[in-house]
Amino acid sequence: MPTKGYVRRNLAHIDTLIAAGAKLSELKKNLYRNLLVVSEVYRQQQLMYEQGCHRIDDRIVSITQPHVRPIVRGKSGTPVEFGAKLSVSCVDDHAFLDHLSWDNTNSQKCGYTFGN
Repeated sequence: MPTKGYVRRNLAHIDTLIAAGAKLSELKKNLYRNLLVVSEVYRQQQLMYEQGCHRIDDRIVSITQPHVRPIVRGKSGTPVEFGAKLSVSCVDDHAFLDHLSWDNTNSQKCGYTFGN
């Protein structure tokens, strides 16, 4: 059974437990958060499979850091990077964070230009 099948089975088992009276509110905060993230990852993977595509907006690539998005940079050796895009300006030996974004859209669209 492929991994996606195991996840589907386990999520269905959790739904059965909830229907039998189990309460998600009794989970520790981090486990509840991880359950929500795994459910969303499964939904995204299922949607991509059904549509026959390899891309989805706001795709989750990390269960522990669901806000992180892949950024296609086109660099040789590391064509895809993970992390935030930021714009920093330096004035009189002080650095100022002008913009911070976890979105993976093209930085040119928001009016900021980021270095390589």
